[in-house]
Amino acid sequence: MTITDDLQKLLDIVPQDLRQILESHPRRDSLVEVVLDLGRRPEARFPHSAEYLSETPVTQEQIDDCISRVGIFGGDNRAGIEQTLHRISAIRNRTGKIIGLTCRVGRAVFGTIGMIRDLVETGKSILMLGRPGVGKTTALREIARVLADELNKRVVIIDTSNEIAGDGDVAHPAIGRARRMQVAHPENQHQVMIEAVENHMPEVIVIDEIGTELEALAARTIAERGVQLVGTAHGNQIENLIKNPTLCDLVGGIQAVTLGDDEARRRGSQKTVLERKAPPTFEIAVEMQERQRWVVHESVADTVDTLLRGRQPSPQTRTVDDTGKVAIARQLSVVNGRAPQQAVGEESFASARPSNGWRSSGQMVALPLLSPERERVSGQSEFDRLLDESFNYSESIDFAAPRHPGPNGEDLPLHIFPYGVSRHQLEQVISVLTLPVVLTKDIDSADAILALRSHVKNHAKLRQMAKARHVPIHMIKSSTIPQITRGLRRLLNMDDPELADDRELQLFLHSGSDDEMDALEEARLAVEQIVIPKGQPVELLPRSAQVRKMQHELVEHYRLKSHSFGDEPNRRLRIYPA
Repeated sequence: MTITDDLQKLLDIVPQDLRQILESHPRRDSLVEVVLDLGRRPEARFPHSAEYLSETPVTQEQIDDCISRVGIFGGDNRAGIEQTLHRISAIRNRTGKIIGLTCRVGRAVFGTIGMIRDLVETGKSILMLGRPGVGKTTALREIARVLADELNKRVVIIDTSNEIAGDGDVAHPAIGRARRMQVAHPENQHQVMIEAVENHMPEVIVIDEIGTELEALAARTIAERGVQLVGTAHGNQIENLIKNPTLCDLVGGIQAVTLGDDEARRRGSQKTVLERKAPPTFEIAVEMQERQRWVVHESVADTVDTLLRGRQPSPQTRTVDDTGKVAIARQLSVVNGRAPQQAVGEESFASARPSNGWRSSGQMVALPLLSPERERVSGQSEFDRLLDESFNYSESIDFAAPRHPGPNGEDLPLHIFPYGVSRHQLEQVISVLTLPVVLTKDIDSADAILALRSHVKNHAKLRQMAKARHVPIHMIKSSTIPQITRGLRRLLNMDDPELADDRELQLFLHSGSDDEMDALEEARLAVEQIVIPKGQPVELLPRSAQVRKMQHELVEHYRLKSHSFGDEPNRRLRIYPA
């Protein structure tokens, strides 16, 4: 990388005693900024550290002397030095008098965008995110130069604080052939953005620090006119923009939508969910976490949709070493703030997924609605609550858990996508029988689909999705304990036992009342002591409709037939031999 900083021009404006110290400082080339505050010791800041330049406090005369050597301070309290990229920011007291200065070193770093050059050449709009001081403006300046000089695009820079192309009427050579439009008042930046498109026929618009709703709307207008946008915004991650009501339009905006009953049931979510409102203004987002480590979201739309469903995006992590070699990895980052689970090289990513069996939850869980009274007390709208919950949601699936071969060669645990089958009953069967099965809400991560036969017949889309993903569908007649148990045993290639063991009988006695347990014990004894060994039919005592239904399920578990006969309240079960 080639670095141009014109550092001497910045040092020329600071007081003479401080200038001499900085000129001979061993870390001069890595100086970030010089801070001069009235009545405090002058301070020099370097990457990851800071030190005092003198034990003598700064005086008002020294500050006034510095101000006389720089340009005019604009509405954003920033000034520059002619033909340089340095920025001098002022702190004023209540009467408007300047009592503090931050003199930041501006450097043109040629070659800094080697990590994302391939993305710049695609012609898609790019949003750079990162905390202050991480190098967003430097990268923006280099992108403008590459687009103008090397890709021969018509580039216009909207330079609000003269930070990209330097102070003065003549732009700094670091932006190459790109043109620069200055902004008289920062609050009018959005108007200058529109003016640039209407008057100067650009192919690319470069904007630094999009921070207001009007600027976000202007950016969307420009993108809709077919102009490539390259901009920056403060925020470490895309999640920060989604939660920022002022800037969320940059990533498409968020709205609450109400699903139909069938769609909510299919998703396994509540009826009111959050979805993206429109296509994102910027198609690619780059999170500048460190100067040498950037996280790239190649499709902002997919990332936002994934986050709103409580799932984990898989962005690229790009790093560059001292030799300039760029390494690209695909990282599974977690939404709720935990450490990344796993990162693999880009080359091995495609083949790693099926072998490692990564699983994700797929949807948001159903959440209770806030009553109007609770909403007033908490001060939080239903929309905000949904947004917070969607980021904090995670399903208790161990992504790093190893999969081992079962007795018939299949990978265990088996991940099953239930469709139309009671999830509560499925979890009950899996828990009581300790089956190696994990339920998933994402059909892409399923090994098989367990569905009701009636639902599959009326759902052609499910059959098409399963066929496209090569996921087998196993059907059961009804969502009952015996049918679910039998279906899971078929999926695991397990033989049905001739007689039910104690664990399987616990499925029917699970949290039952005394009357229900007596009725089931009566049916079990009748089956095991009379119907099966003697081959004779048996009539049971009269029971309620709910208890008879449980007895029918138990009899079905033994592969026998039963019918209810008689009139209420004497209606009872008759069990027939096979």
